[in-house]
Amino acid sequence: MSHGPRSGLAAVSAALLAMSRHLEVRDVLKTIVASARELLDAQYAALGVPDDHGGFAQFVVDGVSDEEWKAIGPLPRQHGILAAMLRDARTERLADVRQDPRFEGWPAAHPDLADFLGLPIRDGDEVIGALFLANKNCPKPDGGCGFTEDDEELLGILAQHAAIALTNARLYERSRELTIAEERTRLAHELHDAVSQKLFSLRLTAQAAARLVDRDPARAKGELQQVAALAADAADELRAAVVELRPAALDEDGLAATLRTHVQVLDRAHTARVSFAGRGVRALPAAQEEAVLRVAQEALHNALRHSGADHVDVTLDRAGAGAVLRVTDDGAGFDPGAVRRAGRRLGLVSMRDRASGVGGTLTVTSEPGKGTTIGMEVPGG
Repeated sequence: MSHGPRSGLAAVSAALLAMSRHLEVRDVLKTIVASARELLDAQYAALGVPDDHGGFAQFVVDGVSDEEWKAIGPLPRQHGILAAMLRDARTERLADVRQDPRFEGWPAAHPDLADFLGLPIRDGDEVIGALFLANKNCPKPDGGCGFTEDDEELLGILAQHAAIALTNARLYERSRELTIAEERTRLAHELHDAVSQKLFSLRLTAQAAARLVDRDPARAKGELQQVAALAADAADELRAAVVELRPAALDEDGLAATLRTHVQVLDRAHTARVSFAGRGVRALPAAQEEAVLRVAQEALHNALRHSGADHVDVTLDRAGAGAVLRVTDDGAGFDPGAVRRAGRRLGLVSMRDRASGVGGTLTVTSEPGKGTTIGMEVPGG
């Protein structure tokens, strides 16, 4: 083992504690990979979660910069050594992965890997991931592997706990999704029952007023006053429903955590890499937090669906008592001077309305071919 007994035990303990702190799947995966690389003193580490179509639903690396990862290209398929680990559920320890007959090459920008240690992550009989490390930072024996049997045993222990942490995170996300779905269904029923009755009465009263306007103007006027009252009631019902539709996660987790979770979901669902960084933001008034979240969602939707971006960065920074949101993409960009056209196409008018409605400001920085940054600043409370 590359560490002494005391330091090795402390390192394992620190890795397990780090995994247990996270509930979101992406955070758990990143913690597992970073812990494994540090624990076994390797240059590179990665963890792939297979999908049902011969690829990976998620693939997390450590030891590779964002620029290097972007240059490598699409996620790997389940082939070569990775496929063997997933198919046979067997540990692989190799002196040089490039010399293995199952090796099928890698993209031109991929770093060179030599000695290799990989093993499956299992939940019972199901293989839920593949964890591997490469290029041990130590002198290699001639023709031998830098990774030892002790390393293999240590990584196996980490993988067992990784399976528990990953399964727990998946269960947490599923339960949260079910709770949100149930809440939306309940609100939809309430909205339908309350508002549809008001609108039905509104329509009947308006029809009665139309029939009376010629033969009994005084009664028609009374009916129109009733129309106004019913319309006001309907507006109040809608307003109350919208307030109740405030995302439950904002109240439970706060703005930064809610944004982080939303970004993680989008990162898994799209080929573009979506990242989030939040720094020192205090709790904001409820209306400001919701406005910031809605603007972030709209800006992310635009970047991922319309801009062709490869990378989208979301940042939330403290600004005095308030906060500044920025959503930056490296997509096609546009001409901000064409305000009306861009506003209709990208929902900029809606975002500006949300910002100004809570005393905030919205800025748009873009240029054709050079990406877009949507900024929103709110004053806090």
